[in-house]
Amino acid sequence: MSRLFRIGIIGCGGIANGKHLPSLKKLTNVELVAFCDIVPERAAEASEKYGAKGAKVYEDYTELLKDATIDIVHVLTPNDSHASIAIAALEAGKHVMCEKPMAKTAADAKRMAETAKRTGKKLTIGYNNRFRPDSQHLKRVCEEGELGEIYFAKAHAIRRRAVPTWGVFLDEEKQGGGPLIDIGTHALDLTLWMMDNYKPKVVLGTSYHKLSQKENAANAWGPWDPSKFTVEDSAFGMVVMENGATIILESSWALNTLEVDEAKCSLSGTEGGADMKGGLRINGEKHSRLYTTEVDLKAGGVAFYDGAVESDADLEMRTWIKAIENDTQPVVTPEQAYVVSQILEAIYESARTGEAVYLQN
Repeated sequence: MSRLFRIGIIGCGGIANGKHLPSLKKLTNVELVAFCDIVPERAAEASEKYGAKGAKVYEDYTELLKDATIDIVHVLTPNDSHASIAIAALEAGKHVMCEKPMAKTAADAKRMAETAKRTGKKLTIGYNNRFRPDSQHLKRVCEEGELGEIYFAKAHAIRRRAVPTWGVFLDEEKQGGGPLIDIGTHALDLTLWMMDNYKPKVVLGTSYHKLSQKENAANAWGPWDPSKFTVEDSAFGMVVMENGATIILESSWALNTLEVDEAKCSLSGTEGGADMKGGLRINGEKHSRLYTTEVDLKAGGVAFYDGAVESDADLEMRTWIKAIENDTQPVVTPEQAYVVSQILEAIYESARTGEAVYLQN
């Protein structure tokens, strides 16, 4: 009989209700026993909908962490509090899943990774795009060497007009940045994971506030307030890895473009290439001829099959709990997530100074 894990949720806003709680509720070997939010009503509502019988509600996360019966904590708060809460939870003997990005700064991300290693507790970061069917298939293609050595890649996180106008998304102090740290982080994580390359050498970046100051701008979630738009509206970076590989990272919430892709990557290797534009495509050369293969990801390619497919969020939560149960490494390791934070911070620094940033690992 598998063990029943007791989970505490810190931060009961959109990401908790939209991803974590519905997927955790489906698992038979966990129970949601504690909910914390600085808005007590949000914690109470989440507890009512998802909590186990007798679940407790907190306004102060330090009180939740005092409960020695809690095995796992999910940190689902704004970026500036990720590190302090996650570190406190690890120190309290809890395994931790923290939402992306790992932290507001690379230094904080490093402290999180070091604390996990010292305490022996598991720490993972919520890069859920690794669990999509196209990502899972492409990862196997890369691992089997079909693309050869991947020496050039693009990480895509481009929205034409989709600026999140709620919460603290536009607050640089709380978030640490705009589209680069919000959605660019997903695309970069996906790209590094496919390449299995976590040794960046030098980073050059640019960021822009070109459209953020427009009044009554067209936007998927309604016009933004220019006076509150304190983060970039787009940012771009070039990363050269220690082995000479190059990554181009593009991110925007608002950009005059029709080339829209989010949480996608394009890969070029010595034996073949791949991209996720409009579906997963593999390209290469065989018998002195070029080829392009469009991968059918529907239930293994069986025609007319309409069976249930596990969502990426469900797979993410299930494999996270399984890693704890089996004492194995989580799919997203803290060391990998730290490198993502390193590169993002270097792009911001390069954009600010106009100089390339050299990284040491």
